[in-house]
Amino acid sequence: MRKNNFVLLIFGALCLTLLNSACTSNSKPAAEAAQPAELTGEELVVRGEYLVTIMGCNDCHSPKKMGANGPELIPELLLSGYPGDRPIIDLQSEMTAQGFATFYPDLTGSAGPWGMSFAANLTPDATGIGTWSEEQFKKALKEGKFKGLDGTRKLLPPMPVENFKDIKDEDVSAIFAYLKSLPPVKNVVPAAIPPGEQ
Repeated sequence: MRKNNFVLLIFGALCLTLLNSACTSNSKPAAEAAQPAELTGEELVVRGEYLVTIMGCNDCHSPKKMGANGPELIPELLLSGYPGDRPIIDLQSEMTAQGFATFYPDLTGSAGPWGMSFAANLTPDATGIGTWSEEQFKKALKEGKFKGLDGTRKLLPPMPVENFKDIKDEDVSAIFAYLKSLPPVKNVVPAAIPPGEQ
C-alpha cells in the first residue's frame, strides 16, 4: 500500500512539474505578445496613410472643391492646410462668442470662442512640416504644442488634441513617414486670430 502511495506521489509531482513547465515556457506577457512587428520603409508609409485616412486628417487639413458627390479632396493640395492665398472672411459673431463654432465650406478654417483657427500645412514643404523632426511632430500630436515646440501655445480647436494624447509612438512614426512621403505644397497658412480681432 505504501509503495502505491509513493508511486502516486511521484507521478503527481511529475505531472505538476510538466504542467508548470508547459505553462511558463510557452506563454509570453500579454503586452509582449500584442506588439506588432516593427514596420519599415514602404510598410510604415502605408500604415501612416491608413491612419491619416481613418483619423479624418483630410477633413480639416485638405482643401476641397464641390463635386458631383459633394466636397471632394483636391489631390494636388492634399493635407496642405488652409489656402494662404484665400481671403479671410470674418466668421466671428455673437454666436461664436456664446460658444458656437462656424466653419469655412471646406472645413480648413473655423471660428469659435477661441477666435479663428486655420488648418496647418502637413506636407513636407518648408511652409509645412518639412523642417520638423519626428520628435516635434510627436509633441504637437500628443501634447498639442504649436509646431511641436515647448513654450508655445496649445493647438486650437477644432484640432482634437485630447483624442491623440495616448496614441502609440509607432503610430506617430507611421503618420510622420506618410506625411514626409507626400509631394510638398508651398502654402503659408495664416496665423490664428484671437477672439474679437480681425
